[in-house]
Amino acid sequence: MDISTPAVSPLRQRMIEDMRMRKLEAKTQQAYVRAIVKLSAYLGRSPATATAEDLRSFQLHLADSGTSPITINATLSGLKFFFGTTLDRAHLLSKVQPVHVPQTLPVVLSRDEVARLLRAAHNLKHQTALAVAYATGLRASEVISLKVGDVDSQRMTLRVQQGKGSKDRYAMLPPILLERLREWWRLGRAQGKMLPGGWLFPGQNPVDPLTARQLNRAIHFAADVAKIDKRVSMHTLRHSFATHLLEQKVDIRLIQVLLGHKRLETTTVYTHVATDLLREVMSPLENLPPT
Repeated sequence: MDISTPAVSPLRQRMIEDMRMRKLEAKTQQAYVRAIVKLSAYLGRSPATATAEDLRSFQLHLADSGTSPITINATLSGLKFFFGTTLDRAHLLSKVQPVHVPQTLPVVLSRDEVARLLRAAHNLKHQTALAVAYATGLRASEVISLKVGDVDSQRMTLRVQQGKGSKDRYAMLPPILLERLREWWRLGRAQGKMLPGGWLFPGQNPVDPLTARQLNRAIHFAADVAKIDKRVSMHTLRHSFATHLLEQKVDIRLIQVLLGHKRLETTTVYTHVATDLLREVMSPLENLPPT
């Protein structure tokens, strides 16, 4: 989706320029523009004419129409940018407030389920990509952005370029994963899919990388074949990576670094799903005298 299309209004163009000046990511720009389009459709007039009461009424409309808390908050972020930066009227947002998002626990696979999932992948490329996600905790977008040159077998690391938050970092490269990558590289090269310095997981056209949608289809296919009845996505492998490391007694601050989390609080959610740790705790019921 290209938000800077011809025939946009001067107001939208100014907002787009404001976002470009601040180097906002393309997905963020698209989300912010969608928020203002929603507001304009609700008002039936230019969003620049909105009053504080209009914005309050708009948030109430979102809530009453069943919009999820996450979507409401994303929409409010777009409004905050538009009114605070583009129009310099931040005071109009005084009557809107972010919505509390209920805390939910991530879905985590057991080690046996991960093994079954990897075995059930449709082909070696998909199997290797899923193995990378689980072995390193990388996001789907980070897996498909890897290039052959990002694999450093000397330092046993994977270079993640411009991950979430436009930050570079290094991921771990365990020996067994390196062997899987070499196996895939040999096959991909023999098939003419692995270009020198190209994508580690190329798409149908080797010039392009595998897409996130293709990778999601691959994991759903593998989960169906493996008869895993949990709700599985690429992020499930990331959750499983972190949880299994925690159960192995890896320091949570190191897990935070491996995941690329800015705040430790984001990582501590895995303490609630590390069932091996729960089993090690002795209930006080065990220490009661016999009745």
